[in-house]
Amino acid sequence: MTPTHAHAHTRSRSRSRSRSRRVVLTTAVAFAATGALAACGAGTGARPAPDPKVGSTAAAAVEPASNAAHALPRSRPTGMKIDAAGVDAKKMVDLAVDASGELGVPDAGTEADVPGWWAAGATPGERGVSVLVAHFDTKYGPALMKDVKKIKLGDLIEVPREDGKTAKFKIREIEDVDKKDFPTDKVYGDTTRPELRLLTCGGEIEDGHRTNNVIFYGDLVA
Repeated sequence: MTPTHAHAHTRSRSRSRSRSRRVVLTTAVAFAATGALAACGAGTGARPAPDPKVGSTAAAAVEPASNAAHALPRSRPTGMKIDAAGVDAKKMVDLAVDASGELGVPDAGTEADVPGWWAAGATPGERGVSVLVAHFDTKYGPALMKDVKKIKLGDLIEVPREDGKTAKFKIREIEDVDKKDFPTDKVYGDTTRPELRLLTCGGEIEDGHRTNNVIFYGDLVA
């Protein structure tokens, strides 16, 4: 194969992979009827933590894409660090949307302190939307995001990856919404630059589960 043909073949494969990821993303968003987190909350087995009344807020302006950090190649996330909330997880589990249209969560019994990653989306730092999920609490007690109220606009969410790089995202918006009003398109919709969504639970407990989702929107800065 000549160099010219090799480059053409590489570009063709690259375009094919890109199209495939877009198809997967579009299909997943269409399938995610609600996009909200699957059942999570304190349940009835432990004394519940105080309601995480985070509230919604956003930066005055979104940093233009031209000033954002360059996208990273695809590489699976291996953990998550948020200094503002004392989060330093050394593991990441794969998550999927279930038959009811809700995004799964890490196992409450064994992975309450482990974040999860929506495996049908972009990897953190890759061009597109990467969605991470972590528990605020479970029926066993406080979990990884127990100090979620300490996270503010401008704080960093750092995500180490299998390739040895760490994708760092600056939070530009925080949204505290009822699960019935979950902004599916806003969270899962495609984007031309590397962005992160971190989802956890909030609100009061009803029927053993939190009523709200707290969503952090971040842009890649390093």
